[in-house]
Amino acid sequence: MSSAVLLTLLGIGWLYFFLLPLKWQNRRLAGADPELKRALAAASRGRWEPAAQLLLTAGKDWERRALYTQRLADLAARKGDTWLRSWQTARPGDPDAALVQARARVMYAWRLRGARLARYTSRKRFEDFHQVLMSSREEIAQAAALNPQDPTPLIAEIGTALGLGYPNREMLALWEEITLRAPHHFEAHYVALQYWCVKWHGSKKLAREFAETAASQAPQGSLMAALPLVAWYENNDEEMPPDAYRSPKVRALVDTALADAAAAGDHPRLPEVRHLLAHFLVKQGRYRAAVEQFRSVDGHLDALPWHYWPWKGLCYRAMRTRAARGALMETLRR
Repeated sequence: MSSAVLLTLLGIGWLYFFLLPLKWQNRRLAGADPELKRALAAASRGRWEPAAQLLLTAGKDWERRALYTQRLADLAARKGDTWLRSWQTARPGDPDAALVQARARVMYAWRLRGARLARYTSRKRFEDFHQVLMSSREEIAQAAALNPQDPTPLIAEIGTALGLGYPNREMLALWEEITLRAPHHFEAHYVALQYWCVKWHGSKKLAREFAETAASQAPQGSLMAALPLVAWYENNDEEMPPDAYRSPKVRALVDTALADAAAAGDHPRLPEVRHLLAHFLVKQGRYRAAVEQFRSVDGHLDALPWHYWPWKGLCYRAMRTRAARGALMETLRR
């Protein structure tokens, strides 16, 4: 079969990968989750009941509970919490509503602080940021008291620890409490890794060791194997040459994370890992493997590395198109 004929046959299937209108992109989710999407849409219209049912269904699935409360809290912090206050009024003392409120408080503080570097952030912004974070500690404690088994309120406190600059010993005490409840929790480890990075309260060495230890102690399918990739990206990406992605060490990290992802089943954080894997695979020139990852999460953007980049929708689309073109050329050469 000629290349022209093969290209024609493949064209319909690949065209979708070359054309992704920005309006089709979901900037608030990392992957498809119809129930969560419906709950968020209902809350944005003032209805809290679907959110309450979503968390009731999640039960003691701490990974899913953390994801859902994170996304609901983000909505409350960005768009207003009228629906959340109605929930708390209708069900006083509801641990789920209290948890969303506590997480929303932390996220609202970070929105007040803004994303600019410290030297470009006003003193007033920092004062408001610290004041709201201080108030979040009481709400986190209330949420934790209402559901003592749940690690999610303590995971939310890591965001407070980052902003208020908890000393290492205080962070370690918080971490011990979290891991007693959920020793291999993905979001907990991801956010704690941020604390140990050099840009916050740690170092490159501490971040790397934290990630490697978590990965070595976790069962396959927990997604902990992605943490060394996250640590590498956080420590090196802006200063490393492109060839660094193709080193045997980084390639081995990617292969290990791919195997972990393949064993993760319906882990709610799997889409976030697929985004990161897609980025690394493109950088390594492994385009067909990258396309496989993009197919699983396509149209969603709320994941590393896109949320670090300006114009993240365009950056995502450019990387995705690069993967598609490379994979198509690989197919034609076979």
